[in-house]
Amino acid sequence: MFYSDPEFARSVQQIIEFVGTFAFAISGIRHAAAKHFDWFGGFVCGIAVAIGGGTVRDVMLGVTPFWMTTPVYLICTALAQVFVVAFAKYLRPLNNAWFVFDTLGLALFTIAGIQKTLACGHPFWVAIIMGCITGAAGGVIRDVLLNKEPVIFQKEIYAMASIAGGLLYWLLISLHANVGITAIATFLLICIIRFTAVRYHISLPLLKTEDNG
Repeated sequence: MFYSDPEFARSVQQIIEFVGTFAFAISGIRHAAAKHFDWFGGFVCGIAVAIGGGTVRDVMLGVTPFWMTTPVYLICTALAQVFVVAFAKYLRPLNNAWFVFDTLGLALFTIAGIQKTLACGHPFWVAIIMGCITGAAGGVIRDVLLNKEPVIFQKEIYAMASIAGGLLYWLLISLHANVGITAIATFLLICIIRFTAVRYHISLPLLKTEDNG
């Protein structure tokens, strides 16, 4: 069983966090580039979105933030910046490239947040919330730095995709499904929900006041 093998669980979690860090960092750096930030500003935005959600999660779980245990995550963000700078002319025509990387980061970090919370012995409902925080909080920090309305407060389905993925993860684990298959299914569901919602302009109902109701 996945959670009864701490070493294996830690390895899988680190791989997911590495890939998620790279994807989220690219998203943050691309947003910074659109605002014409310099290289340092781009790195700050990249690292904010890459480690922000995981840091909030770890503080709430009472453990050392994951990026403070190894410099790999900072190095990963630096590599993401090199990638964006080196391939800027190829990425520029891809107007939706940031959206793809942001979605990949959301899915991967949601899974990482769920797995780490369960490994800490918390119940599944906490794990689902922590998965959402891990996936979405970094984007909120990024948008605040960029003086933009956080994407989770817009009509786009963002955090709800993370929650849906968490519910699927819980369902499959409850059915004793293989953790690898569970993680892949969760990843695909979150990506499909995000891509479908944006493609077909699907959103949650808006709150209305007495004035605009």
